[in-house]
Amino acid sequence: MTDGPRVSAAALDPASGETYASGEGLFVTASVVKADILTALLLTARDAGRDLTAAERGLAEAMIVRSDNDAATALWQVVGRAAGLDAANARLGLTRTVADVRWGLTSTTAVDRVTLLQRIFTPDAVLDEVSRAYVRELMERVVPEQAWGVPALADPGTWWAVKNGWLPRDATGLWVVNSTGCVTAAGRAYAVAVLSDGHASMAEGVARVEEAAREAVDALARRAGNVGRNV
Repeated sequence: MTDGPRVSAAALDPASGETYASGEGLFVTASVVKADILTALLLTARDAGRDLTAAERGLAEAMIVRSDNDAATALWQVVGRAAGLDAANARLGLTRTVADVRWGLTSTTAVDRVTLLQRIFTPDAVLDEVSRAYVRELMERVVPEQAWGVPALADPGTWWAVKNGWLPRDATGLWVVNSTGCVTAAGRAYAVAVLSDGHASMAEGVARVEEAAREAVDALARRAGNVGRNV
């Protein structure tokens, strides 16, 4: 038996510093953890005083732009697997993200996802500008068929960047569907993360994730004195 899908959302308006969160609890990351793997890779390379190799760059592009699992596994090994990812995420201030030996089953919260987005998309003492620009550039080039979730909020013709995750659980057949990214909506930039599970289908999960993302952005818009978006 199931009590139905769970959904948790968090959002940040970088201009005002206002935040929003709804729902709570830990969720499986699925492929959104690939953003963690990439930031861990960049920190690993910087600590070693080197740039990414051409091979690492090729794997990083495949991992983020196409969400390639084999590329993620290869880079997971480079960063030191679960222990390495946990160490990197601790430096980034992700207090409730815990890596699993199977990277896609890493556990996290929506608030931690927005914290990582903030590290990537705003000036930061942990990630240098070159590293942040590299992650942003890859997230801006995600293949069109994966441009759901947070990008659905974007004003026409405006900028967005995303890393999504989706996974049917073997034990139940129910879907984990997550979306994390930054978007320009109603003329303002927002960092948004929605985590969810227990969906009967991926399509159902995508619809609920997009609804929760809109609710989060509208809540921040109201706090800033803006009217909510009608979409």
